[in-house]
Amino acid sequence: MAASLIPDPVISTTSTCAPERTRGEHVFKIEGYSVCKGFGVGKFIRSATFSVGGHDWCVRYYPDGVTEAYRDYVSVYLELMNRDVEVLALCHLTLVQQATGSPAQFASPKLMAPVLLSSSIGSITWSWGYATFATRSDLEASSHWYIPDDVLLIKCELTVIKPKVAQMSMTTRNFHIQVPPSDLSDNLRSLLEEGEGSDVSFKVKDEVFTAHKIVLAMRSPVFKAELYGPMRDKFEQSITIKDMEPAVFKALLRFIYSDELPPMDDLNDDDKQEMVKHLLVATDRYGVERMKLMCERKLCKFLEANNVATTLALADQHHCSKLKDACIGFINSLDRVDDVMTSTGYQHLKRACPSVFVGMWEKAAKIRKLQ
Repeated sequence: MAASLIPDPVISTTSTCAPERTRGEHVFKIEGYSVCKGFGVGKFIRSATFSVGGHDWCVRYYPDGVTEAYRDYVSVYLELMNRDVEVLALCHLTLVQQATGSPAQFASPKLMAPVLLSSSIGSITWSWGYATFATRSDLEASSHWYIPDDVLLIKCELTVIKPKVAQMSMTTRNFHIQVPPSDLSDNLRSLLEEGEGSDVSFKVKDEVFTAHKIVLAMRSPVFKAELYGPMRDKFEQSITIKDMEPAVFKALLRFIYSDELPPMDDLNDDDKQEMVKHLLVATDRYGVERMKLMCERKLCKFLEANNVATTLALADQHHCSKLKDACIGFINSLDRVDDVMTSTGYQHLKRACPSVFVGMWEKAAKIRKLQ
């Protein structure tokens, strides 16, 4: 059977151009409208220079028209003052009603598309405007609106458009390949259960467990010191573990290899609690801090008035600060103090952990003062 071919990935590219727009406006005030009449066809009065979009501009006012054909008109143009440049722009020219400040009926049509103004040598597109901006007769017929006190206002609204270099993005469309979740913990658990390559064994009462020194040393500072430290020659290939149940040591090894607590679904609540307490003692003995915190969290869920004193003593003995705080907070609940004092573990707590006993009541006193 011929091998099936896997298609090559399809590479898709897109580009986006977002022109930069800079807006500005300039008002050209012409004092002495009547004096400027008769200035001459083709002659203009230039406004002060103003800047928009990094370029210099001015407005040119032709009181007697830009050419002989438009001698009865007022002509208005926008001029690009910079030389040897090309600029894309939108422009709107209007007369201003000075009484209201609003644009007049005399105005250039608003451009729907920008125009390209060029001031290069030989170019004739360095200015833009309207030869037939307004007839003088219409303008003077409405002089009370547009030429009060013989003053004319021309407003130029300008938008300069700068095309930007298109930004390109690339995406690769691969055929979907399902990646399974990591099975590292499963592999390590199998390594422990099958014992392949093991180089150390532990005898716990009548049961023997095999393991790998390097894995134990990686997860437990105590195992690391015993198996690779100065005292390593003291420990043989088979090590006897005292004061621990086989099920507890097995659960400790399971966590070291898989980072998981053993399943306890087949145990009732009391047996679960006892198992977790034994695991906490084991984790403190071998310095497996993450497992220790997980045991502390589980024991918090089991707290009751009849067991909190015993759990507090255990927490103090094995340096479980978070569990200790949880127990003291539980005891200091005002509706539970009497129940705790009648429990069997309370007298043991007073004898075995007097410092905890004092600290507990000091916290209780502080709480009462705050209430």
